[in-house]
Amino acid sequence: MSRDRSPRRLRNLDRRALIAASVTALSLTASGCVVVHGEREVLPATTKAEAAKALQEFTTAYNAADKAYDSSLDADHVTGPLGDIDAARLKAGSVTSPDGNPSHTPLKLSDVKYTITEKAGWPRWFVADAAANKGGTARWLFVFTRNGLNEPFQAAYLTLVAPDDVPEFKTDEDGWAEAIAPNSPELAVAPKELSQDYATYLQDGKGKVFADGAHTSGWRTAREKQAKKPGLVRQYIDEPLISGAYAPLALRTKDGGAAVFFTTRHYEKQTAAPGTSVPTQTAAVQALTTGEVKQSLTLESISNEIALDPPKGAAGGQVKLLGRIQGLTAAKGE
Repeated sequence: MSRDRSPRRLRNLDRRALIAASVTALSLTASGCVVVHGEREVLPATTKAEAAKALQEFTTAYNAADKAYDSSLDADHVTGPLGDIDAARLKAGSVTSPDGNPSHTPLKLSDVKYTITEKAGWPRWFVADAAANKGGTARWLFVFTRNGLNEPFQAAYLTLVAPDDVPEFKTDEDGWAEAIAPNSPELAVAPKELSQDYATYLQDGKGKVFADGAHTSGWRTAREKQAKKPGLVRQYIDEPLISGAYAPLALRTKDGGAAVFFTTRHYEKQTAAPGTSVPTQTAAVQALTTGEVKQSLTLESISNEIALDPPKGAAGGQVKLLGRIQGLTAAKGE
Protein backbone atom coordinates (compact mmCIF):
# COMPACT_ATOMS: atom_id res chain seq x y z
CA MET A 1 0.00 0.00 0.00
CA SER A 2 1.54 3.28 -1.10
CA ARG A 3 1.55 6.47 0.97
CA ASP A 4 0.97 9.94 -0.42
CA ARG A 5 3.98 12.07 0.70
CA SER A 6 3.38 14.96 -1.69
CA PRO A 7 4.13 18.48 -0.37
CA ARG A 8 0.38 19.26 -0.35
CA ARG A 9 -0.37 16.13 1.71
CA LEU A 10 2.39 17.00 4.24
CA ARG A 11 1.19 20.58 4.55
CA ASN A 12 -2.34 19.36 5.32
CA LEU A 13 -1.03 17.00 8.00
CA ASP A 14 1.03 19.78 9.61
CA ARG A 15 -1.99 22.06 9.65
CA ARG A 16 -4.17 19.40 11.27
CA ALA A 17 -1.52 18.79 13.92
CA LEU A 18 -1.31 22.49 14.67
CA ILE A 19 -5.10 22.77 14.98
CA ALA A 20 -5.19 19.74 17.28
CA ALA A 21 -2.48 21.22 19.49
CA SER A 22 -4.32 24.54 19.68
CA VAL A 23 -7.58 22.81 20.66
CA THR A 24 -5.73 20.88 23.37
CA ALA A 25 -4.22 24.09 24.75
CA LEU A 26 -7.63 25.82 24.74
CA SER A 27 -9.27 22.93 26.53
CA LEU A 28 -6.56 22.98 29.21
CA THR A 29 -7.11 26.69 29.74
CA ALA A 30 -10.87 26.25 29.86
CA SER A 31 -10.52 23.50 32.44
CA GLY A 32 -8.70 25.87 34.81
CA CYS A 33 -5.11 24.79 34.19
CA VAL A 34 -3.49 28.19 33.77
CA VAL A 35 0.22 29.02 33.82
CA VAL A 36 1.15 32.29 35.53
CA HIS A 37 3.84 34.08 33.55
CA GLY A 38 6.16 35.98 35.89
CA GLU A 39 7.20 38.29 33.10
CA ARG A 40 3.64 39.60 32.73
CA GLU A 41 1.92 39.32 36.11
CA VAL A 42 2.13 42.15 38.66
CA LEU A 43 3.43 40.36 41.76
CA PRO A 44 5.38 41.18 44.92
CA ALA A 45 9.09 40.57 44.41
CA THR A 46 9.21 38.31 47.45
CA THR A 47 7.94 37.95 50.99
CA LYS A 48 9.41 39.68 54.03
CA ALA A 49 10.59 36.32 55.37
CA GLU A 50 12.38 35.51 52.09
CA ALA A 51 13.90 39.00 51.99
CA ALA A 52 15.22 38.56 55.52
CA LYS A 53 16.69 35.18 54.54
CA ALA A 54 18.42 36.72 51.50
CA LEU A 55 19.97 39.45 53.66
CA GLN A 56 21.13 36.94 56.27
CA GLU A 57 22.68 34.67 53.64
CA PHE A 58 24.43 37.67 52.08
CA THR A 59 25.80 38.82 55.45
CA THR A 60 27.11 35.35 56.30
CA ALA A 61 28.80 34.99 52.90
CA TYR A 62 30.14 38.56 52.98
CA ASN A 63 31.76 37.99 56.37
CA ALA A 64 33.31 34.71 55.30
CA ALA A 65 34.74 36.31 52.16
CA ASP A 66 36.06 39.31 54.08
CA LYS A 67 37.72 37.13 56.71
CA ALA A 68 39.46 34.93 54.14
CA TYR A 69 39.93 37.59 51.44
CA ASP A 70 38.29 35.10 49.07
CA SER A 71 35.72 36.43 46.59
CA SER A 72 34.51 32.94 45.71
CA LEU A 73 32.83 32.75 49.12
CA ASP A 74 30.28 35.48 48.38
CA ALA A 75 30.25 35.56 44.57
CA ASP A 76 26.78 33.97 44.47
CA HIS A 77 25.36 36.70 46.70
CA VAL A 78 26.56 39.87 44.93
CA THR A 79 26.17 41.29 41.44
CA GLY A 80 26.31 44.57 39.53
CA PRO A 81 28.33 47.48 40.96
CA LEU A 82 28.54 46.04 44.47
CA GLY A 83 29.79 42.77 43.00
CA ASP A 84 32.57 44.57 41.08
CA ILE A 85 33.63 46.69 44.05
CA ASP A 86 33.58 43.76 46.45
CA ALA A 87 35.51 41.41 44.14
CA ALA A 88 38.26 43.97 43.54
CA ARG A 89 38.59 44.73 47.26
CA LEU A 90 38.93 41.05 48.07
CA LYS A 91 41.39 40.48 45.24
CA ALA A 92 43.63 43.27 46.51
CA GLY A 93 43.38 41.91 50.04
CA SER A 94 44.35 38.42 48.95
CA VAL A 95 47.54 39.83 47.41
CA THR A 96 48.53 42.07 50.30
CA SER A 97 47.53 39.55 52.98
CA PRO A 98 47.48 35.99 51.58
CA ASP A 99 46.62 34.45 54.95
CA GLY A 100 43.40 36.41 55.27
CA ASN A 101 42.18 39.69 56.71
CA PRO A 102 44.07 40.43 59.95
CA SER A 103 41.66 43.24 60.86
CA HIS A 104 38.43 41.37 60.05
CA THR A 105 35.41 42.49 62.05
CA PRO A 106 32.16 40.71 61.19
CA LEU A 107 29.47 42.96 59.72
CA LYS A 108 26.39 42.99 61.94
CA LEU A 109 23.11 44.49 60.75
CA SER A 110 20.20 45.48 62.95
CA ASP A 111 16.91 47.41 62.89
CA VAL A 112 16.30 46.19 59.33
CA LYS A 113 13.39 47.64 57.35
CA TYR A 114 12.31 45.96 54.12
CA THR A 115 10.68 47.73 51.18
CA ILE A 116 9.44 45.16 48.68
CA THR A 117 8.32 46.18 45.20
CA GLU A 118 5.27 44.86 43.40
CA LYS A 119 5.74 44.78 39.63
CA ALA A 120 5.59 42.80 36.42
CA GLY A 121 8.67 41.55 34.63
CA TRP A 122 12.23 40.94 35.69
CA PRO A 123 14.30 41.82 37.55
CA ARG A 124 12.27 41.77 40.72
CA TRP A 125 13.83 43.49 43.67
CA PHE A 126 13.59 44.86 47.19
CA VAL A 127 15.40 47.33 49.44
CA ALA A 128 16.82 46.53 52.88
CA ASP A 129 17.55 49.53 55.11
CA ALA A 130 19.67 48.65 58.15
CA ALA A 131 21.82 49.99 60.94
CA ALA A 132 25.31 48.48 61.11
CA ASN A 133 28.27 48.17 63.43
CA LYS A 134 30.37 49.97 60.82
CA GLY A 135 30.06 53.32 59.09
CA GLY A 136 29.06 55.33 62.14
CA THR A 137 25.38 56.26 62.34
CA ALA A 138 24.77 55.91 58.59
CA ARG A 139 22.01 53.60 57.39
CA TRP A 140 23.06 50.86 54.99
CA LEU A 141 20.73 50.66 51.99
CA PHE A 142 20.97 47.42 50.02
CA VAL A 143 19.11 46.59 46.81
CA PHE A 144 18.65 42.87 46.15
CA THR A 145 17.66 41.68 42.69
CA ARG A 146 16.97 38.45 40.86
CA ASN A 147 16.08 37.63 37.25
CA GLY A 148 14.00 34.47 37.70
CA LEU A 149 12.18 32.35 40.25
CA ASN A 150 14.94 29.76 40.23
CA GLU A 151 17.69 32.33 40.85
CA PRO A 152 18.83 33.59 44.26
CA PHE A 153 18.52 37.20 45.32
CA GLN A 154 21.84 39.04 45.01
CA ALA A 155 22.93 42.37 46.44
CA ALA A 156 23.46 44.72 43.49
CA TYR A 157 23.60 48.11 45.21
CA LEU A 158 24.89 49.33 48.56
CA THR A 159 24.93 52.96 49.65
CA LEU A 160 25.38 54.56 53.06
CA VAL A 161 22.92 57.34 53.82
CA ALA A 162 22.49 59.64 56.81
CA PRO A 163 19.45 58.55 58.87
CA ASP A 164 17.58 61.79 58.16
CA ASP A 165 18.16 61.38 54.40
CA VAL A 166 16.68 57.90 53.99
CA PRO A 167 13.84 58.29 51.45
CA GLU A 168 10.24 57.81 52.53
CA PHE A 169 8.95 55.15 50.18
CA LYS A 170 5.32 55.05 49.13
CA THR A 171 3.49 51.78 49.80
CA ASP A 172 -0.04 50.59 49.07
CA GLU A 173 -2.59 49.27 51.57
CA ASP A 174 -0.91 45.86 51.48
CA GLY A 175 2.52 47.32 52.17
CA TRP A 176 3.99 46.83 48.68
CA ALA A 177 6.15 49.53 47.07
CA GLU A 178 5.91 50.85 43.52
CA ALA A 179 8.78 50.30 41.11
CA ILE A 180 9.06 53.00 38.43
CA ALA A 181 9.96 52.18 34.83
CA PRO A 182 13.43 53.27 33.65
CA ASN A 183 11.90 55.42 30.90
CA SER A 184 9.19 57.00 33.06
CA PRO A 185 8.26 60.54 31.93
CA GLU A 186 6.79 61.34 35.36
CA LEU A 187 10.09 62.43 36.91
CA ALA A 188 12.44 65.38 36.47
CA VAL A 189 14.89 62.96 34.83
CA ALA A 190 13.99 59.49 33.51
CA PRO A 191 15.88 56.93 35.66
CA LYS A 192 17.63 55.46 32.62
CA GLU A 193 19.13 58.89 31.83
CA LEU A 194 20.55 59.64 35.27
CA SER A 195 23.81 57.74 34.78
CA GLN A 196 24.62 59.57 31.54
CA ASP A 197 23.53 62.94 32.94
CA TYR A 198 25.69 62.46 36.02
CA ALA A 199 28.73 61.44 33.95
CA THR A 200 28.24 64.48 31.71
CA TYR A 201 27.85 66.78 34.71
CA LEU A 202 31.08 65.52 36.27
CA GLN A 203 32.87 66.26 33.00
CA ASP A 204 31.64 69.82 32.35
CA GLY A 205 29.65 70.94 35.38
CA LYS A 206 27.00 72.46 33.14
CA GLY A 207 23.25 72.37 33.54
CA LYS A 208 20.99 72.48 36.56
CA VAL A 209 19.98 68.82 36.74
CA PHE A 210 21.80 68.15 40.01
CA ALA A 211 21.63 70.05 43.27
CA ASP A 212 24.91 71.13 44.86
CA GLY A 213 26.35 68.69 47.37
CA ALA A 214 29.27 66.50 48.35
CA HIS A 215 28.77 64.11 45.41
CA THR A 216 28.13 66.79 42.76
CA SER A 217 29.65 70.28 43.07
CA GLY A 218 31.81 69.13 45.99
CA TRP A 219 33.35 66.28 44.00
CA ARG A 220 34.00 68.53 41.02
CA THR A 221 35.73 71.09 43.26
CA ALA A 222 37.94 68.40 44.79
CA ARG A 223 38.92 67.17 41.34
CA GLU A 224 39.80 70.66 40.15
CA LYS A 225 42.13 71.13 43.10
CA GLN A 226 43.86 67.83 42.30
CA ALA A 227 43.98 68.27 38.52
CA LYS A 228 47.27 70.13 38.30
CA LYS A 229 50.01 69.97 40.87
CA PRO A 230 53.75 70.50 40.43
CA GLY A 231 55.06 67.61 38.35
CA LEU A 232 51.73 65.79 38.05
CA VAL A 233 48.56 66.14 35.98
CA ARG A 234 45.31 64.31 36.68
CA GLN A 235 42.71 63.75 33.95
CA TYR A 236 39.21 62.38 34.53
CA ILE A 237 36.79 60.43 32.36
CA ASP A 238 33.30 59.43 33.51
CA GLU A 239 31.03 56.93 31.79
CA PRO A 240 27.46 55.71 32.30
CA LEU A 241 26.60 52.08 33.08
CA ILE A 242 22.95 51.31 32.40
CA SER A 243 22.48 47.73 31.20
CA GLY A 244 22.14 44.29 32.76
CA ALA A 245 23.02 44.19 36.44
CA TYR A 246 23.93 47.90 36.25
CA ALA A 247 20.48 49.01 35.16
CA PRO A 248 18.94 51.78 37.28
CA LEU A 249 16.24 50.85 39.76
CA ALA A 250 13.67 53.44 40.82
CA LEU A 251 11.23 53.33 43.70
CA ARG A 252 8.30 55.70 44.24
CA THR A 253 8.58 58.08 47.20
CA LYS A 254 5.72 59.62 49.15
CA ASP A 255 6.14 63.01 47.45
CA GLY A 256 5.48 61.47 44.02
CA GLY A 257 9.13 61.43 43.01
CA ALA A 258 11.52 58.52 43.17
CA ALA A 259 14.63 57.19 44.84
CA VAL A 260 16.87 55.98 42.02
CA PHE A 261 19.82 53.61 42.39
CA PHE A 262 22.25 53.89 39.45
CA THR A 263 25.85 53.17 38.42
CA THR A 264 28.77 55.02 36.82
CA ARG A 265 32.34 54.16 35.84
CA HIS A 266 35.26 56.54 36.41
CA TYR A 267 38.84 56.82 35.21
CA GLU A 268 41.61 58.94 36.71
CA LYS A 269 44.84 59.17 34.75
CA GLN A 270 47.89 60.45 36.60
CA THR A 271 50.71 61.61 34.33
CA ALA A 272 54.08 62.65 35.69
CA ALA A 273 56.11 65.45 34.12
CA PRO A 274 59.46 64.54 32.50
CA GLY A 275 62.06 63.94 35.15
CA THR A 276 59.46 63.13 37.82
CA SER A 277 57.44 60.04 38.71
CA VAL A 278 53.90 59.09 39.59
CA PRO A 279 53.42 59.07 43.39
CA THR A 280 53.83 55.69 45.04
CA GLN A 281 50.45 54.03 45.44
CA THR A 282 49.09 52.04 48.36
CA ALA A 283 49.64 48.30 48.51
CA ALA A 284 45.99 47.73 47.59
CA VAL A 285 46.29 49.85 44.44
CA GLN A 286 49.52 48.12 43.48
CA ALA A 287 47.81 44.75 43.86
CA LEU A 288 45.24 45.74 41.21
CA THR A 289 47.76 47.34 38.83
CA THR A 290 48.83 45.76 35.55
CA GLY A 291 51.68 47.01 33.40
CA GLU A 292 54.67 49.03 34.56
CA VAL A 293 54.15 52.48 36.00
CA LYS A 294 56.72 54.51 34.09
CA GLN A 295 55.15 57.87 33.37
CA SER A 296 51.46 57.37 33.99
CA LEU A 297 48.90 55.40 35.97
CA THR A 298 45.21 55.04 35.10
CA LEU A 299 42.83 54.15 37.93
CA GLU A 300 39.46 52.61 37.07
CA SER A 301 36.62 52.59 39.57
CA ILE A 302 32.92 51.80 39.84
CA SER A 303 30.51 53.99 41.73
CA ASN A 304 26.94 53.27 42.79
CA GLU A 305 24.68 56.14 43.77
CA ILE A 306 21.26 56.82 45.24
CA ALA A 307 19.45 59.97 44.16
CA LEU A 308 16.16 61.67 44.90
CA ASP A 309 14.51 62.38 41.57
CA PRO A 310 11.58 64.82 42.02
CA PRO A 311 8.29 64.68 40.13
CA LYS A 312 8.34 66.40 36.77
CA GLY A 313 7.41 70.06 37.15
CA ALA A 314 8.15 70.17 40.89
CA ALA A 315 9.47 73.46 42.28
CA GLY A 316 13.25 73.50 41.95
CA GLY A 317 13.19 70.19 40.11
CA GLN A 318 16.82 69.27 40.84
CA VAL A 319 18.07 65.76 41.51
CA LYS A 320 19.74 65.34 44.90
CA LEU A 321 22.52 62.79 45.40
CA LEU A 322 22.00 61.20 48.82
CA GLY A 323 24.87 58.74 48.88
CA ARG A 324 27.64 57.21 46.81
CA ILE A 325 30.06 54.34 47.28
CA GLN A 326 33.05 54.14 44.94
CA GLY A 327 35.59 51.38 44.73
CA LEU A 328 38.75 50.87 42.70
CA THR A 329 38.36 47.91 40.33
CA ALA A 330 41.54 48.05 38.21
CA ALA A 331 44.67 50.09 37.45
CA LYS A 332 47.12 50.21 34.55
CA GLY A 333 50.65 51.56 34.46
CA GLU A 334 52.33 52.92 31.33
